[in-house]
Amino acid sequence: MLTAGTAALVTALGLVSPPIAAAEGGASPDAFSENTVRQIEALQSIKKSQNTGESKMDSRLLVEQKLRAQRMSASAVPALGSGANVSAAGTVLVDIRGQVSEELLKGLRESGAGIRAVSERYGSVRAEVPLNAVPAIAARADVKKVETANEAFTARQLAEPATAGKRESKEEKAARIADELKKAVDAKGQAGIAAGPVTSEGDRAHNADTARQQFGVTGVGTKICALSDGIDSLATSQARGELPADVDVIPGQEGDGDEGTAMLEIIHDLAPNAALGFASAFNSDASFADNIRKLRFDAHCDVIVDDVLYFKESPFQDWIIAQAVNDVTANGALYFSSAGNEGNVADGTSGHWEGDFVDSGKSVGKYAGTAHNFAGAAGNQIFQPLSSASGRVPVTLFWSDPLGRSNNDYDLYLLNAAGNVVDFSQDVQTGTQDAYERVDTTGVAGLRLAIVKFSGEGRYLSLSALRGRFTDSADGLKAYTKPGVTVGHSAARDAFSVAAAPAATAFPRALEPGDPANPAGPFPAAFGATSKVERFTSDGPRRMFYQADGTPITPGDVSGTGGEVRAKPDITAADGVSTSVTGFTTFYGTSAAAPHAAAIAGLVLSGNPGLPPAEVREALINTAVDILAPGRDDSSGAGVILADKVLAYTGASPQPFASAGQPTVTPADGGSALEPGDTAKVTLPVTNRGDGTATSTSVVLSSPTPGVTVAPRSKSYGTISPGQTGVNDFTITVPATQELGVPVVLSARVTFAGSYSPTTSTFSLPVGTPSPVTQNFAYAGDAVAIPDSDPTGVTVPITVSGVGRASKLTFSVDGATCNTDQTSATVGINHSYVGDLVGTLTSPAGAKATVFQRSGGSGNNLCQVVFADNAAAAFSSVSAANAPFTGTYKPAQALGGLTTGAAADGTWKFTAVDVAGGDTGSIRSISLHINGFVQPGVAERPAGVGKSVGKGPVKPV
Repeated sequence: MLTAGTAALVTALGLVSPPIAAAEGGASPDAFSENTVRQIEALQSIKKSQNTGESKMDSRLLVEQKLRAQRMSASAVPALGSGANVSAAGTVLVDIRGQVSEELLKGLRESGAGIRAVSERYGSVRAEVPLNAVPAIAARADVKKVETANEAFTARQLAEPATAGKRESKEEKAARIADELKKAVDAKGQAGIAAGPVTSEGDRAHNADTARQQFGVTGVGTKICALSDGIDSLATSQARGELPADVDVIPGQEGDGDEGTAMLEIIHDLAPNAALGFASAFNSDASFADNIRKLRFDAHCDVIVDDVLYFKESPFQDWIIAQAVNDVTANGALYFSSAGNEGNVADGTSGHWEGDFVDSGKSVGKYAGTAHNFAGAAGNQIFQPLSSASGRVPVTLFWSDPLGRSNNDYDLYLLNAAGNVVDFSQDVQTGTQDAYERVDTTGVAGLRLAIVKFSGEGRYLSLSALRGRFTDSADGLKAYTKPGVTVGHSAARDAFSVAAAPAATAFPRALEPGDPANPAGPFPAAFGATSKVERFTSDGPRRMFYQADGTPITPGDVSGTGGEVRAKPDITAADGVSTSVTGFTTFYGTSAAAPHAAAIAGLVLSGNPGLPPAEVREALINTAVDILAPGRDDSSGAGVILADKVLAYTGASPQPFASAGQPTVTPADGGSALEPGDTAKVTLPVTNRGDGTATSTSVVLSSPTPGVTVAPRSKSYGTISPGQTGVNDFTITVPATQELGVPVVLSARVTFAGSYSPTTSTFSLPVGTPSPVTQNFAYAGDAVAIPDSDPTGVTVPITVSGVGRASKLTFSVDGATCNTDQTSATVGINHSYVGDLVGTLTSPAGAKATVFQRSGGSGNNLCQVVFADNAAAAFSSVSAANAPFTGTYKPAQALGGLTTGAAADGTWKFTAVDVAGGDTGSIRSISLHINGFVQPGVAERPAGVGKSVGKGPVKPV
């Protein structure tokens, strides 16, 4: 967690720190000791004296900066950890909220910042900035706030506690993944070597295996997409046969880690014929929100699932991530999210309390503030005690003011048993800020929390030790807990918040010393009424006070009697299941539960195309098996879902899905190419990729291209069984006036008896004989550095002229001499760890294609490598062992679409983005290789090496 000990800081400054004060005799649970008061006074003095710019800084950043500048005495707060997490280079990772513009980004770079994520929509930039530059950044008029970077975690529950210092290095991880991929590829087709598929026990426990057989639905026609940390081992899972080859990954959003891979394997186990997609949730909170929208509006995902919580997500109002969820559910998507592993009151594992502020009457220091009384009517206690095992967890405080409009100022202090301030959060709230504070616990026993109302009115409070626990202390403090720790986008009104129940083996360790045994699951049987939730699963309900835009739900009442109570979590699904992914061979947590629920929803849509989201919700809720106490529970929602019950409830049935494939064109004159004035036979295949038989199948073939005729207009394809293909011939006539290089567009509408009918496919048929002459155009500038871990990347131009429309396009990364020296000036792109890079080519008309995308692992340098659509091997198949990367490869996305119907002449742009930190390099030599069309009456030179333009080497194509 984000902590930086003052002891280490004082040593670095060459100062001497006095001993930490001992506990004072006569300390009371209803009063601050004199020692505590002195320390809070010292911190409040900074809050009272800060200028306008400093008031826009995270308070922990401000104190850290003053300590390092020796403008505050470390002896005043001897046990303090500021939470600023300053790197050895003196930088901090921050979220800059404000008006995002090129001017702001330019100013940040000039201050020494490295840009990590940018969201114009949500007005947020994540950047690595020098600590001493933060005040000047905060003082900018276009900056609203500079915050310590909003952290997140997934809802995976570790079977073994995380150990400090054991994190796998980037190089070690790359070597491991490369070795696993090689073994998976080598094992293909070798009897006795290739392992059988690893199937989640949740497939059986949810009756999904028998439901697929009984109802004949497999996920056909649906697309299910996940957001998590990353998909590092995607290629390995694909090589093992655990995942399909065509997972749709948002370019540059592959992330870091493998929880996403494990989630996709679960989805594929239960809905094997659903299309899959992925984007990372871990670049920043705003990037997460952007990616939710991209998965729906760009990638067209029907079902979206995530397992991530950002600590700043408000419990009382839909913040930017929940707003993105609202956007996609309003557009018809189904959204599933982990309820979380933050514990629940029923199992005694909760670290959450919420309720109205109660004035203890205990003032704090000489400046301002009164402490909250946790005991309420039962007494007076200003401290909330944490368990001894609650070390290194984030603690969040929210209160019931609208986001960005809080004018009631609350602060949060973490104290040790001696009364010393260990961590604090005291940001300013004067009407334009968020109602939020956060501290991080340390690994010492006897910690307790205090909430201070610095100024303003009483509000409803939410205090959460995320993955921690409130328990009675050894010195007499009573712990107070309330249900409702499920917060953020999981609690969005139309999202499905998913709790966890074990499918098979019980979670193997006690959550804290002295805890009872964890429950086991029913595998190989199915879930039933006696099933139990995991003891760590988060509880609800969730009280909301504001609509997403900040409008009060109950104007004038933001107390415990106001707002709207949302019944969360919604449903329960399996965890403790198997995947093939290293580190997730047994996958515990609501991170594993959510993809099971999402996959079952995918089966529902597959067997009921077009079923409204409200009816899917009704089916999941009404068929859930009631567990725990009768009726809806705070920990399990409506109960655990079973695939066979929900499919029966919705009347699911196997659906055909017939669509046209790429046609074959045969000119009547025997020529090799379709020419103006030609008549040609078009052979059009139609394949049924569905679960049911396509009957009464027919095709209407038409063309929007002026002057083109199609005969006959329609043909019957009869009955097409699942997995089979039907073929028919049509005749097209191209007008003599058709311009060379302007394609004939065909539209094939396939109609059949089924809910997915009709399907429409569009094809572009090139017109003209491709020229055998290849013209080469190279980048003519100097080497340009690729910024490290910067989503904006760097772009270089390639000017093309004299081609007209293109019949063929390839792209090359050139170089005179190939080697793996990461500083080499003789390769096309010198870069350590090529697997960090995403390369994109943009045409003069603005069309884009991803050339390469996070492939190559830890290998260095691209040199004399050609990207061609007709290449035999995809660049995604390379590993570090192939470095330096040379040869001919298929690009991540086809390049041919960049030139369809448009002139190739103009300025092309190549952009390289480094999406991970720690490795650098430059673009040096790249080229485009373009063939036009044979012009009537013009002699063409033979195919081969064309004229070289610019300084790049001549490349044979």
